[in-house]
Amino acid sequence: MIQPRTMLIVADNTGAKVVQCFNILGGTKRRYAQLGDIIVGTVKKAEPRKLVKTHQKVRALIIRQRRPYRRKDGTYIKFDDNACIILDGKKPKGNRIFGPVAFEIKEKGFQEVAALAKELV
Repeated sequence: MIQPRTMLIVADNTGAKVVQCFNILGGTKRRYAQLGDIIVGTVKKAEPRKLVKTHQKVRALIIRQRRPYRRKDGTYIKFDDNACIILDGKKPKGNRIFGPVAFEIKEKGFQEVAALAKELV
């Protein structure tokens, strides 16, 4: 459950380290985002001389969340951190993804993100 002002770890190699969410796309009164949703955030920490700079506005896709997520078969999945990757349209901006990625990402139409992931859980 990601809401405005939530800090997320960036799990790709764009140079951003931490992103703070300030808007959830998909409706005017939308309060929470979950796996596979797109958020708008600002970069709080970034590595120097990389693609993404500090204080830059970015769109990000949520690939991991701490809150248990209920799947269609009735099981739950839960991760150790809230993580996202930075998008460029519907494609990822980086070319590597670190850590596991939820299988729901592929189901929601982000095949290129799923292809870059080392493991789908």
